[in-house]
Amino acid sequence: MNPGLKNQRALVTGGTRGIGRQIVLDLAAAGSDVAFTYRSSADEATALERELGAMGVRAQAFQADAADFAAAETIVSSLVSDWGGVDILVNNAGITRDGLMLRMSQKDWSDVIETNLGSVFNYCKAVYRPMMKQRNGRIVNLSSVVGVMGNPGQTNYAASKAGIIGFSKSMAKELAARGVTVNVVAPGYVHTDMTSELSEKARDAMLSAVPVGRAATPSDISSAVLFLASDAAAYITGHVLHVDGGLAM
Repeated sequence: MNPGLKNQRALVTGGTRGIGRQIVLDLAAAGSDVAFTYRSSADEATALERELGAMGVRAQAFQADAADFAAAETIVSSLVSDWGGVDILVNNAGITRDGLMLRMSQKDWSDVIETNLGSVFNYCKAVYRPMMKQRNGRIVNLSSVVGVMGNPGQTNYAASKAGIIGFSKSMAKELAARGVTVNVVAPGYVHTDMTSELSEKARDAMLSAVPVGRAATPSDISSAVLFLASDAAAYITGHVLHVDGGLAM
């Protein structure tokens, strides 16, 4: 168990699938109470909530669209009221609507920007004042190697993930004096339900460019998130940690 995470109060967006689910489970295994949001997978959320409870920590699932600003405010207010505060925020929720710019609709653009980047604003805004008052907090935002390198057919996704990096650096400078760190994890190609939707040709092309020769697992990403959320990373802020097997070197 990571002693820097025991009895912490964590909130993870998009917590029922893939990377988010792994982060939720690993935080609980480290002794943190964990709340998480989900959009539509109610059965998975209920099962995960029970699994966390069996691990001996407090757990709370919230159904919400990550792009809903009011929902973010309500969820954080509820946790501050019920749990006394939020120590760790992990912004993980995200979607893709891939396609060449030539054929990309305005809705495909706005949906990705509002969900991927807008949700980071929503939840960071919601925890901003509570963490300032605590004079302590850890915020970890999930970006992507695509936000650093770009990728054809993903202008909307790349823009949203690049925006997270700039946003996080700016917020880190605002909150550093209050004991709140803001960092970014930028995964490369990860085996998840989302990436399984890619064509075999696209997957092969991505893997061929990864120096270590394999895709990441959700655990690879979660380990980086938990490090940045722990006391071990107390002197790290405004940093972008690449977990991509060397893809963005």
